[in-house]
Amino acid sequence: DNLLKEVNQIQGERQEGQQAMGDDSTGADDGEELPVEAASFYYDEWDFRAADYKPRWCRVQEQRGESGTSNYYTETLHEHTQLVQETRKQFEMLRPEMFRKMKRLTDGEDYDLDAVIEWYTEKIAGATSETKLFYRRNKVDRDVAVAFLLDVSASTDEEIQKHHEQRQDDQFDDDPRKYLSWWAQRRAEAARHPGKRIIDLEKEATVLLIEALETIGDKYGVYGFSGYGRDNVEFFVYKDMDEPFGDRIKERIDKIAPVRSTRMGPAIRHCIWKLQNTDAKVKILMLLSDGRPQDHGYGRDRTEKEYAIHDTKMALTEARREGMVPFALTVDRAGHDYLKQMCQDMAYEVVADIESLPRRLPALYRRLTG
Repeated sequence: DNLLKEVNQIQGERQEGQQAMGDDSTGADDGEELPVEAASFYYDEWDFRAADYKPRWCRVQEQRGESGTSNYYTETLHEHTQLVQETRKQFEMLRPEMFRKMKRLTDGEDYDLDAVIEWYTEKIAGATSETKLFYRRNKVDRDVAVAFLLDVSASTDEEIQKHHEQRQDDQFDDDPRKYLSWWAQRRAEAARHPGKRIIDLEKEATVLLIEALETIGDKYGVYGFSGYGRDNVEFFVYKDMDEPFGDRIKERIDKIAPVRSTRMGPAIRHCIWKLQNTDAKVKILMLLSDGRPQDHGYGRDRTEKEYAIHDTKMALTEARREGMVPFALTVDRAGHDYLKQMCQDMAYEVVADIESLPRRLPALYRRLTG
């Protein structure tokens, strides 16, 4: 009896295991992306005091961005309908002529009339000339790749206060009931219409830039970075360079969210690696941030600013040495103070009105590549 019980128990466990395997295989076909473990990459970090690199000092952990729904992407396009249409028209103007005529060829699709007349004239005069009498129309493709790097540090969770209410001293006439009524109304209004955060405008700008890039056909990747400490630099992939655009990209953009600190150097170096592995004549690295680089251990202590700025400056210099075009964009109004040191003769811009970011970002890209 005991033996039969054990046999029945084993058979039952096998059936349960088979059912569990069947459930997993069914779940894999529901269209959802399976989780992928973070891949680690190691990069040097520049120590300006030693005038040398710290070898393999930072670990970048690359991971795919989380997936939400595609509704956010669609709603953003609807909210900015007019701007989307304007941006598409502007970017369509950047498209090159589809064909360029190559003249004076020994073989081609048709005769080059100017070359034929010149050849015939020389022949009558008794001169010998090369018989390059044909032309061919060669297709011209725009050959641009851009790595778009988003700062998703915790500070991007800050709400944007466009209009600050100034309360007069006598607004409530020392009446606590009036104050409580005002406070309740304000809280209710905030609940109905929550203020936009910096990260929200970054996401909107990303959606509009993607629409522009899809219009013109440039290769592009969309990435985010954050982390805490040199051994945990988080690098989020929302769209990789060779990844086709589709619903899964839209779903990842929905889940872009603030995380931790801002160690820019290794994130920029990882973007350089991405561009190095992309075939394009023109390569651009666009960095969008809301403040200066700072992280745990990114200097002598938390208050030091020089070390992080110098390392970021060196990372941008490395991009330029590789023939890339680095461009830094910040929504920090105090950005000139450190960007002029961090970028020096490299291009950068401070967006004074943060709410203009969705319009400004595609315009800047058009200027860089036009």
